Amino acid sequence: MKLEKIIKAAGQLARPHCVRDGDRFRLKDVDPGDTGGFGADDKPRAQEALKMGIDAMVTMQDMLYAQDRRAVLLIFQAMDAAGKDSAIKHVMSGVNPQGCQVASFKAPSDEELDHDYLWRCIRHLPERGRIGIFNRSYYEEVLVVRVHPEILAREKLPQALISRDIWKQRFQDIRAFERYLSRNGVVVRKFFLHVSRQEQKKRFLERIEDPAKNWKFSAADVRERGHWKEYMAAYEEMIRHTATEEAPWYVVPANHKWYTRIVVAAAVIDALGSLDLKYPRISPAQQRELAAAAKALQAE
Repeated sequence: MKLEKIIKAAGQLARPHCVRDGDRFRLKDVDPGDTGGFGADDKPRAQEALKMGIDAMVTMQDMLYAQDRRAVLLIFQAMDAAGKDSAIKHVMSGVNPQGCQVASFKAPSDEELDHDYLWRCIRHLPERGRIGIFNRSYYEEVLVVRVHPEILAREKLPQALISRDIWKQRFQDIRAFERYLSRNGVVVRKFFLHVSRQEQKKRFLERIEDPAKNWKFSAADVRERGHWKEYMAAYEEMIRHTATEEAPWYVVPANHKWYTRIVVAAAVIDALGSLDLKYPRISPAQQRELAAAAKALQAE
């Protein structure tokens, strides 16, 4: 199957909820348990869709790397246990590691706190020809920091800059930063993996009950559940104020990991497919060099 047909077919199997203008966005309008028309018996078809999507991505990533003109930045945000790691692992499973780089952002270090909040993420931006993945990102500054404003005290900002407008200002700065990236050839796509509170509870209990998953659990995760409503409000505000044409948000139902993966894959394929990727053409002089090289090798 030609690449164009693969892209079209993969896109038809899962249509992600894409937000390019967040003015009217409401988180309650997206069902975390949605499976986009796939039923419980459709998992084999979903797995085939994911495989098809990965095959398309492998080809397009190779072209992206060969062209060395564009970069792609994929940003993943979610509540704990929503499946970010799993989505990244499965969707990017066939991608050449040489053309992909992943950065995970935890609590900032002392060095990072001595810089502006974008600094640590800027250091990990993908090179031209590469796909960069941020597992959490600078968006933590309008999520966890907003839910826990006491964290601002550790960021060493001048007191005069901590005003009631700080979140509005950060939204403005993030939009400007992503516009800057877009104008410099970086394609930005952002994913919010939307898991329900009930499903998160189920996954936490699985981590506690399964010794092989104990390492994934932290008591802090349960404490953060106590701020669920505040986090949902912060996510909604974040999406509403930072969804743009050049850097849209994909709100991905995350109660069913198998569906989450094909939705993410479809969105990545759509982003890569929009770049009109092709292998670079060589000049007549280079063609003559290749012909001479082939002739010399054949004569050995």
